[in-house]
Formats: sequence, C-alpha cells, structure tokens
Amino acid sequence: MATAARKAAPKAAAKPALRKNALPREFSKDEDLKAYREMLLIRRFEEKAGQMYGMGLIGGFCHLYIGQEAVVVGVEMAQKDGDQVITSYRDHGHMIACGMDPKGVMAELTGRRGGLSKGKGGSMHMFSVEKQFYGGHGIVGAQVPLGTGLAFANRYKKNGQVSIVYFGDGAANQGQVYESFNMAELWKLPVVYVIENNRYAMGTSVSRASAQTDFSKRGISFNIPGEQVDGMDVRAVRDAAERAIQWCRDGKGPYILEMQTYRYRGHSMSDPAKYRSKDEVQKMREEHDPIEQVRARLLKQWKLAEDDLKSVDADVRLIVNDAAEFATHDPEPDPSELWTDILK
Repeated sequence: MATAARKAAPKAAAKPALRKNALPREFSKDEDLKAYREMLLIRRFEEKAGQMYGMGLIGGFCHLYIGQEAVVVGVEMAQKDGDQVITSYRDHGHMIACGMDPKGVMAELTGRRGGLSKGKGGSMHMFSVEKQFYGGHGIVGAQVPLGTGLAFANRYKKNGQVSIVYFGDGAANQGQVYESFNMAELWKLPVVYVIENNRYAMGTSVSRASAQTDFSKRGISFNIPGEQVDGMDVRAVRDAAERAIQWCRDGKGPYILEMQTYRYRGHSMSDPAKYRSKDEVQKMREEHDPIEQVRARLLKQWKLAEDDLKSVDADVRLIVNDAAEFATHDPEPDPSELWTDILK
C-alpha cells in the first residue's frame, strides 16, 4: 500500500542542476569590444579613485572593485531596461556598468554638489532612480532584503522586471539573507542573488569563515537553484546571468549565482591585505585577469592592432581624468542641503 502510494505521488518540479565549467558562448567582435571598454573604464576609474584617496581628496571609506570587473559587466549585458540593481558598499563599478555618469560618481566620492547623492552619501551611498540603481549600502547584507522587496514590487505590479541583488561571500553568512531567500522562494519573486565570492570577505579566507564554501548551494534548503560561475570570464558571467534572469522572468522564482572572482586590492583603502601572499595576487593577475582575457581575444581572434586598443585606453583615461577634474573643482554642497531629502 505504502509502495503504491509512493508511486502514485506526483513528482516535484525539476530544478536545474549545478553547472560547473560549462564552455561559455563566444562573444562577437562588438560584444568583446563593449566588454573590454566597460571593464577598462571601471578599472581606470577605480585606480584614479585610489590615487585621489591617497591624496586626501576622498574621505571616509572607499572600497575598490579592481579585479572583479567581469562580474557586473557580464550581468549587465544580460539585463533588460527596467531591471533593478542593488549592491553593497563596493559599488562604483556597478554604478558605471549601469550607465551612471563617471563625473557624478567621482563628485560624490569627493563630497561635491554635482555628486549623484548631492555630495551627502559618499562612496557607499549613491542612487539613481533613472538608471534603476538602488544603492550602495554600508551595512553588511542590508541590500539583500531591500532587493528582495524590489522583486516583490515587480511581482505585485506584474511588470516583467527582475531585481539583481549583489552581495559578497562575507555577507552570505548574514541571517537576513536567509530570511530573504525563504520569502523569495515562497512567493516566487523575480530576483537573482549574485554572490561575489572574492575569497576573503573583510580579510578572512572563506575556508575559515564558512562551513559551506560552495555558495551556489546556499539556497538548497529553500529549493532555490544555483550555480557556480567563473567570475573572471565575462562570457561565462553573461551566459549564467541570461539563464538566471530568464528563470526569474518566466515566473519560476529566485536564482543564485556564485561568481568566483578575486579582488586585487584590500577590503578597503585602509586594508594592507597581509592575510594573503603577493605571489597569490600576482598569479591571479597573470593567469586570470578579466580584462587581459578579452584583450587577448581582440588581438588574436579579431585581429585588432595594438594601436586600436591603445585608442580605447586613451578614450577611457580621458573620461576618468575629466571626472576627476570635475570632482575636484565642483563646489561643495550648500549647508542648506542638510535639511533636504529628510523623511519626517
């Protein structure tokens, strides 16, 4: 009797298997050029921000995205207009990938009135309703329930939009993350959770801080599918993001992407990163750099000349230098700004 009942029981809906090391779909020449330029713009911007911080022109906290550029550029290539983005305090690259003006981003870093938060938010707190960018959040993991709320609004409005929620391997251990997972799967919310695993959180290796170091499996107990992705290969990121976003857009609920990436700098500008060796960082730069991978394809596969790529770099540097010039000469906010944008 029990055996017959088991046979008659309906099967649970199939979940996609964890995908590892799948060969990514090749980019066209235009796609490689777009990815190269976007990643290079983020890197040059962050390098300039690091210089300006060292000169005392940027105050407060400053977390650089150098090394992780393929993650946000690849995901952005899979998004559609109207999809929302929310992230943590390591947010400059996400803003630029969303199309926010580098001048406005840099001016916010220096606390000027032309900044995207009128000079009042600084590095960790910038927003753009126009670009569907909802921050920049300084509290570890705080963006996860907020991004889940954006997805709830999308489901309620039936607008077909997807919320992209970025957080790191350190934030993945926060309790509010799992409360969000539970609600997202329970209500089949259209949200992609992108875990940027740069291996060290605030300075501790994931193997010392996490009992489960395969972050793509963090949603198993909630029936949320997930996959590990080579976050240093922009093609692999784009492929995985397309699958995840389509899963959400089809009304199947949330999806987890663990992006296996690496930050070259310390957690913030005040972190000397002595918890890892210089040889380890150098090896990642030489063998897995996301920008150099695309550069090599442009030269070998698409037969671009070195001068062509130098021209792209020159254009990017001009944009970044103009942003820095604007950010150092734009006036500071008027004191009256202290009383604006305050909820009563």
